[in-house]
Amino acid sequence: MKFYPEKYRIPDVSMQPFIDDNEIWDSINKAEVTKEKVEQIIEKSLNKNRLSLSEVAVLVQASDPELVELIKQGARTLKERIYGKRIVLFAPLYVGNYCSNNCQYCGFRTSNKDMIRKTLTKDELIKNVEALEDSGQKRLILVYGEHRNYSPEFIADTVRTVYDVKKGHGEIRRVNINAAPLTIDGFRIVHEAGIGTYQIFNETYHNETYKKVHPSGKKSDFEWRLTSLDRAMEGGIDDLGIGVLFGLYDWRFEVLGLLRHVNHFEACYNIGPHTISFPRIKDYSEGKIDTSYFVSDEDFTRLVAILRLAVPYTGLILTAREPDAIRKEVLSFGVSQIDAGTKLEIGAYADDLEKETQNLNKEQFKINDDRTLSAVIDELLDGDYLPSFCTACYRKGRTGEHFMEFSVPGFIKRFCTPNALLTLAEYIVDYAKPKTAEKGWRLIEKNLNQIDDSFVDEVKERLERIKKGEHDLYF
Repeated sequence: MKFYPEKYRIPDVSMQPFIDDNEIWDSINKAEVTKEKVEQIIEKSLNKNRLSLSEVAVLVQASDPELVELIKQGARTLKERIYGKRIVLFAPLYVGNYCSNNCQYCGFRTSNKDMIRKTLTKDELIKNVEALEDSGQKRLILVYGEHRNYSPEFIADTVRTVYDVKKGHGEIRRVNINAAPLTIDGFRIVHEAGIGTYQIFNETYHNETYKKVHPSGKKSDFEWRLTSLDRAMEGGIDDLGIGVLFGLYDWRFEVLGLLRHVNHFEACYNIGPHTISFPRIKDYSEGKIDTSYFVSDEDFTRLVAILRLAVPYTGLILTAREPDAIRKEVLSFGVSQIDAGTKLEIGAYADDLEKETQNLNKEQFKINDDRTLSAVIDELLDGDYLPSFCTACYRKGRTGEHFMEFSVPGFIKRFCTPNALLTLAEYIVDYAKPKTAEKGWRLIEKNLNQIDDSFVDEVKERLERIKKGEHDLYF
């Protein structure tokens, strides 16, 4: 197991608050926007260099439609160069919705007496994982409320249970976590269960707004949450996910807050976050919140493009909160991961009954894309995207600093495209309907022409082995 304090940590800056509201607003307010400057910044990103705070400030201030289109086109080009058309698929599995916090934007908040509380039993957890495996899922993110019931030991035990579930050809090969901040020892316990990414969203990086929307509970401590992933690093977890809940404060500030968080990781640990998420506030049980900062579709698609340019090598996650039309647009210029076949009600995957409407008294928020995994895969194939269930980087140790070694020089497509093809082939053989299979094999054949020549023959050989019944082949 690796720990970061001795080798990487800079003691006087790690685990210290790193967000300065004035610094961020000064960067935004002093940004001078010209077409020439926007073009220069985009070109820097296309050369695979992360942008500075002042450069991203120029992009968030560039509101002229012509400049916005330049930014989006730059993001499309960058995504194609680094990630190709690959889209990684996963599903969230809510384990429990008890919560001791009182976040004003969340249905799980402790003051919501209408919320129907539940924690999956071990048998219920197994049944839900089996249902997910039956649909073809290979990657899960387990979600927990912040409550004493969900201790590090409990989280670790649920992770091990998920990994142990095998049904037919199904298995979950990577479990990521979205849960409360822990102590260093707590993170270490969860890490030892073999997790992938530990995801903690700061929700908002604006201190005053943070205090306003988190009036009570442990989450009300801004600094404890802000520095939580530093403790994760110290506990051995080097694969981290950050995010903002857009709509709580000015989206321009939040974009720069995310970049400042990236800067912090790189300064202290010589790595960046593996993923950035950017959900927008949606309806939730008995929800009442100031709508002044809600983000329009136009600004949302714009900010996704800016994030893609700002951090070229960080995966961007789009959730099923967004409707199909928005998902289609941002897939083209920024997103590299989406959830599919999503159900938020505790235990819903094991329930075969189709539900026409969500019961927000059982769920954290409203989703706007409730299509099945197979329907999402069909649409991706129709759009010439390459669905992927790859987990190779985690299992080959390409995380943290090692992931940066592979991704930053541009090697990510060399490994990711072949592995995506192999996982898609596996899905086709085990789960796909005939029409989906036909489209899938056609896309695989097309993508074989875009693989590094040194890999083509071996990829073809492994594809044939998968067709004959072998599983879990990867580079």
